[in-house]
Amino acid sequence: MRKNSIKNTRINMEVQRELSEIIRTEVKDPRLSKAMTTVVAVEVSPDLKYCKAFISVLGNEEVCQSVLEGLKSAVGYIRRELARRVNLRNTPELQFVLDQSIEYGVNMSRLIDDVTKDLKEE
Repeated sequence: MRKNSIKNTRINMEVQRELSEIIRTEVKDPRLSKAMTTVVAVEVSPDLKYCKAFISVLGNEEVCQSVLEGLKSAVGYIRRELARRVNLRNTPELQFVLDQSIEYGVNMSRLIDDVTKDLKEE
């Protein structure tokens, strides 16, 4: 299976949907309930052994690190629930990565708005 095949894309979408559902409703870690956590993207390797989940957290840097620690401590439970919900040959090992792209995009948009506002005033 190639990395960008239709099958791999469908697996990525299904794993992303189930991971976000598990994190939102099943994990009872208090570090996760403090902040809004979103699964932005998921990359499952073609051999279905590894999964990299990109997580976006609404909050400051301290809250982001706390959420990542909570996810890493609950990785066994999350993987077991994923295996129960998604029928795959192998249940991938999960790795959570903090994704700053949404925050970066909002910051860039604000900077562009500031520049265009200054140009309109002149």
